[in-house]
Amino acid sequence: MMHPTMDIQTFMRPGARVHLAGIGGVSMCPLAEVLAGMGLVVQGSDMTESDTVRHLRDQGIEVAIGHSAENLKDCDLVIRTAAIHDSNPEIAGAIARGIPVYERAQAWGAIMQQYPNAVCISGTHGKTTTTSMATHIFMAADADPTVMIGGTLPLLHSGYRVGKGETIILESCEYCNSFLNFFPTVAVILNVEEDHLDFFKDLADIEHSFHAFADLVPQRGYVIANADDTGAREAVKGLAHPVFTFGVTDQTADCVAQNVSFHDGCPAFDVVIHGEFYCHIELKVAGKHNVLNALAAASAAYVLGISGGAVTRGLATFYGAGRRFEHKGSFHGAEVYDDYAHHPGELHALLTTARTMPYERVICAFQPHTYTRTKALFDEFVQELKLPDVTILAEIYAAREKNDIGISSQDLAAQIPGAIYCSSLDKVADTLAQVIRPGDLVLTVGAGDIFRAGEKLLERA
Repeated sequence: MMHPTMDIQTFMRPGARVHLAGIGGVSMCPLAEVLAGMGLVVQGSDMTESDTVRHLRDQGIEVAIGHSAENLKDCDLVIRTAAIHDSNPEIAGAIARGIPVYERAQAWGAIMQQYPNAVCISGTHGKTTTTSMATHIFMAADADPTVMIGGTLPLLHSGYRVGKGETIILESCEYCNSFLNFFPTVAVILNVEEDHLDFFKDLADIEHSFHAFADLVPQRGYVIANADDTGAREAVKGLAHPVFTFGVTDQTADCVAQNVSFHDGCPAFDVVIHGEFYCHIELKVAGKHNVLNALAAASAAYVLGISGGAVTRGLATFYGAGRRFEHKGSFHGAEVYDDYAHHPGELHALLTTARTMPYERVICAFQPHTYTRTKALFDEFVQELKLPDVTILAEIYAAREKNDIGISSQDLAAQIPGAIYCSSLDKVADTLAQVIRPGDLVLTVGAGDIFRAGEKLLERA
């Protein structure tokens, strides 16, 4: 990939002409709107027509369908998604003409430098939920934040918003060290576990990247870390910057949950910071893990001077982000939910939470995500997938990979007593329809397209 010699910040000025390759993507569409709001002349291209493309055109942004070097016109720079490589005709055309090409994360990094407060929420899992919680809080505080979430938040009717306040809140991913392009003033680390082992060497390598991320915070800013998580503690060890900690188990943390109780699986608790009551939270989402997510969001609000009342009000209206324990419907007396969990840690949080809820059985239809992750964390997946009463396994979702490893979901099924392997999503839906009983909790789980199996099932209801 080409690495421009000119700082992208040079182009963050009114009148600069920017072309976004893959403009219809989940984080490219908001990027286009933010850049246009800064006065840049924005254009782009995408492979297909979509509601997102039509929305951008309504905003006065020109979007071409299909990729061609001619789409570049007289642009000053090109920004691309990670899925678009140097062989793409637009990227090849830009390189041939000497037009600098930047990655999406570099652009977001440049944008966040325009904001006094840049809240960057990182971690192996929990990022989308915590970023969504923080959005609810800052909206309740009338802070008018700009937001970038890796999922859909009902409050926003999308995964982003463009505000006029002093704060930008971003979900910050470690894959390919993407978050090292950012300029956080508040860096939140939820947890650090083994993942993305097609890029990172091992857990120590991952911890090193999170350490580098935390080290990006200026002295006026804040590093916030989960005191209950070993990986997060290791990642911030040795930082010159002070670390603000949160925890449930570790009551010596700066921000802790006390008087925790559960109602139908949903936690209620007091948030105590430096020994003083900050706020009371009653969550509408289930699970012990969401106590930590809420503490992380509350900690970010606290260090930026947001009132405890705004935290209480904001989280009282949070019912989850899209594909995060999202209720999809009912089928013959069973309730069907969908969740994005694709890492053993996320599966554990989801399935142990499901066990606390008042259902007869837990039925989990799981689709592993990528061959490398399935192989690297095979034993952990087997352990967690023994938790449901019925486990159905869809074939592995390839995403960006080819199956050079020769691994299949059948290998997982062979190690899980009673597990059912399905070679297609239609077969997953068929199997669910056969095994479901009234009173069951049905979960379609994974980062790929497993949610379609649940939708196919509900079409039969």
